[in-house]
Amino acid sequence: MTSDVVIRECRREEAPDVLRLWREADATVSVTDTADDVMTAIECPVALLLVAVAEGRIMGTVIGTFDGWRGNIYRMAVHPGHQRQGVARALLGGLESFFDSRGVKRITALVESGHSLAVGFWKAADYQLLEGMARYYRNR
Repeated sequence: MTSDVVIRECRREEAPDVLRLWREADATVSVTDTADDVMTAIECPVALLLVAVAEGRIMGTVIGTFDGWRGNIYRMAVHPGHQRQGVARALLGGLESFFDSRGVKRITALVESGHSLAVGFWKAADYQLLEGMARYYRNR
Protein backbone atom coordinates (compact mmCIF):
# COMPACT_ATOMS: atom_id res chain seq x y z
CA MET A 1 0.00 0.00 0.00
CA THR A 2 1.24 3.45 -0.74
CA SER A 3 2.39 5.17 2.44
CA ASP A 4 0.16 8.20 1.91
CA VAL A 5 -3.07 6.20 2.46
CA VAL A 6 -4.69 6.48 5.90
CA ILE A 7 -7.40 4.06 7.11
CA ARG A 8 -9.91 5.63 9.50
CA GLU A 9 -13.58 5.80 10.44
CA CYS A 10 -15.80 7.70 8.04
CA ARG A 11 -17.22 11.06 9.12
CA ARG A 12 -20.82 12.16 8.60
CA GLU A 13 -19.87 14.99 6.27
CA GLU A 14 -18.10 12.50 3.99
CA ALA A 15 -21.28 10.64 3.01
CA PRO A 16 -21.43 12.34 -0.44
CA ASP A 17 -17.77 11.43 -1.02
CA VAL A 18 -18.50 7.79 -0.15
CA LEU A 19 -21.34 7.71 -2.67
CA ARG A 20 -19.09 9.26 -5.33
CA LEU A 21 -16.40 6.65 -4.67
CA TRP A 22 -18.90 3.83 -5.05
CA ARG A 23 -19.90 5.19 -8.48
CA GLU A 24 -16.25 5.60 -9.52
CA ALA A 25 -15.45 2.06 -8.34
CA ASP A 26 -18.36 0.68 -10.39
CA ALA A 27 -20.23 -0.71 -7.37
CA THR A 28 -23.76 -1.80 -8.16
CA VAL A 29 -26.22 0.89 -7.13
CA SER A 30 -28.70 -0.13 -4.45
CA VAL A 31 -31.71 1.37 -2.74
CA THR A 32 -29.50 2.28 0.25
CA ASP A 33 -27.14 4.46 -1.78
CA THR A 34 -28.23 7.74 -0.23
CA ALA A 35 -26.38 10.19 1.99
CA ASP A 36 -28.90 9.56 4.78
CA ASP A 37 -28.33 5.80 4.64
CA VAL A 38 -24.55 6.24 4.67
CA MET A 39 -24.87 8.53 7.70
CA THR A 40 -27.03 5.91 9.42
CA ALA A 41 -24.25 3.35 8.91
CA ILE A 42 -21.68 5.81 10.27
CA GLU A 43 -23.73 6.39 13.43
CA CYS A 44 -24.81 2.79 14.05
CA PRO A 45 -23.16 1.37 17.19
CA VAL A 46 -22.82 -2.14 15.72
CA ALA A 47 -21.44 -0.98 12.37
CA LEU A 48 -18.15 0.45 11.21
CA LEU A 49 -17.64 2.30 7.95
CA LEU A 50 -13.93 2.61 7.27
CA VAL A 51 -12.43 4.80 4.58
CA ALA A 52 -9.02 4.86 2.95
CA VAL A 53 -7.94 8.46 2.41
CA ALA A 54 -5.12 9.65 0.15
CA GLU A 55 -4.37 13.12 -1.18
CA GLY A 56 -7.38 14.44 0.76
CA ARG A 57 -9.82 12.13 -1.06
CA ILE A 58 -11.60 8.93 -0.12
CA MET A 59 -10.03 6.16 -2.20
CA GLY A 60 -11.66 3.13 -0.58
CA THR A 61 -14.46 2.02 1.72
CA VAL A 62 -15.71 -0.99 3.59
CA ILE A 63 -18.69 -1.45 5.91
CA GLY A 64 -18.73 -4.03 8.66
CA THR A 65 -21.61 -4.93 10.93
CA PHE A 66 -21.87 -7.22 13.92
CA ASP A 67 -25.28 -8.80 14.41
CA GLY A 68 -24.44 -10.36 17.78
CA TRP A 69 -23.46 -13.59 16.10
CA ARG A 70 -21.46 -12.94 12.93
CA GLY A 71 -19.45 -10.20 11.33
CA ASN A 72 -20.77 -9.09 7.95
CA ILE A 73 -18.85 -7.15 5.31
CA TYR A 74 -20.38 -4.89 2.68
CA ARG A 75 -19.26 -2.26 0.20
CA MET A 76 -15.58 -3.02 -0.13
CA ALA A 77 -14.74 -0.58 -2.89
CA VAL A 78 -11.46 0.94 -4.03
CA HIS A 79 -11.03 3.69 -6.60
CA PRO A 80 -9.72 2.19 -9.87
CA GLY A 81 -6.55 4.31 -9.66
CA HIS A 82 -5.69 2.79 -6.26
CA GLN A 83 -6.60 -0.85 -6.84
CA ARG A 84 -4.01 -3.61 -6.40
CA GLN A 85 -1.94 -1.42 -4.06
CA GLY A 86 -2.95 -2.94 -0.71
CA VAL A 87 -5.78 -0.51 0.06
CA ALA A 88 -8.46 -3.21 0.26
CA ARG A 89 -6.18 -5.39 2.45
CA ALA A 90 -5.65 -2.47 4.83
CA LEU A 91 -9.39 -1.80 5.00
CA LEU A 92 -10.05 -5.48 5.66
CA GLY A 93 -7.42 -5.54 8.40
CA GLY A 94 -9.10 -2.64 10.17
CA LEU A 95 -12.47 -4.31 9.92
CA GLU A 96 -11.16 -7.67 11.14
CA SER A 97 -9.72 -5.91 14.21
CA PHE A 98 -13.19 -4.45 14.87
CA PHE A 99 -14.65 -7.96 14.65
CA ASP A 100 -11.92 -9.46 16.84
CA SER A 101 -12.72 -6.93 19.58
CA ARG A 102 -16.28 -8.28 19.61
CA GLY A 103 -15.35 -11.95 19.67
CA VAL A 104 -16.64 -12.68 16.16
CA LYS A 105 -15.97 -16.29 15.11
CA ARG A 106 -17.34 -16.17 11.56
CA ILE A 107 -17.15 -13.35 9.05
CA THR A 108 -19.17 -13.25 5.85
CA ALA A 109 -18.61 -10.92 2.92
CA LEU A 110 -21.20 -9.89 0.36
CA VAL A 111 -19.31 -10.02 -2.93
CA GLU A 112 -20.58 -9.38 -6.44
CA SER A 113 -19.78 -12.60 -8.28
CA GLY A 114 -19.51 -10.77 -11.62
CA HIS A 115 -16.62 -8.58 -10.43
CA SER A 116 -13.56 -10.73 -11.10
CA LEU A 117 -11.19 -8.43 -9.18
CA ALA A 118 -13.45 -8.60 -6.13
CA VAL A 119 -13.72 -12.37 -6.30
CA GLY A 120 -9.96 -12.65 -6.69
CA PHE A 121 -9.38 -10.37 -3.71
CA TRP A 122 -11.56 -12.43 -1.37
CA LYS A 123 -9.94 -15.68 -2.51
CA ALA A 124 -6.48 -14.19 -1.96
CA ALA A 125 -7.58 -12.99 1.50
CA ASP A 126 -8.36 -16.65 2.34
CA TYR A 127 -12.14 -16.28 2.43
CA GLN A 128 -14.04 -19.33 1.21
CA LEU A 129 -17.01 -19.33 -1.14
CA LEU A 130 -20.01 -20.84 0.60
CA GLU A 131 -21.48 -23.07 -2.10
CA GLY A 132 -25.18 -23.75 -2.09
CA MET A 133 -26.25 -20.54 -0.38
CA ALA A 134 -28.33 -17.87 -2.04
CA ARG A 135 -29.09 -14.36 -0.85
CA TYR A 136 -32.71 -13.30 -0.88
CA TYR A 137 -33.78 -9.71 -0.40
CA ARG A 138 -36.74 -7.35 -0.50
CA ASN A 139 -36.47 -3.60 -0.84
CA ARG A 140 -38.72 -1.54 1.43
